[in-house]
Amino acid sequence: MTDTDRPKIGRDEGGTAVAPDKPKTKKPPLYKVVMHNDDYTPMEFVVEVLMTYFTHDRDKAVQIMLTVHTRGKAVAGTYTAQIAETKVQMVNDHARAHQHPLLCTMEEA
Repeated sequence: MTDTDRPKIGRDEGGTAVAPDKPKTKKPPLYKVVMHNDDYTPMEFVVEVLMTYFTHDRDKAVQIMLTVHTRGKAVAGTYTAQIAETKVQMVNDHARAHQHPLLCTMEEA
């Protein structure tokens, strides 16, 4: 290894060797997975989905389901893009397999 290949190490005022700062890494953007209300999907099915795919406990799942029911939509969770896309696809596929029109979408957090 030549001197040009080695990382530069400076010295602080007391003469102690100091390594250069590591580059800051940028956190990936986050996306909200949003559940939308419909007039046909049973409330218990929505609770089951929230517990299964978003790992909410029953009380939290019921709270989110009631928000979906009363306000028209609610955030089920916030994730990186790939995880949010996967959860949206899985929930929508699960709902269709059970013949429910439940809809999940994702939007920037």
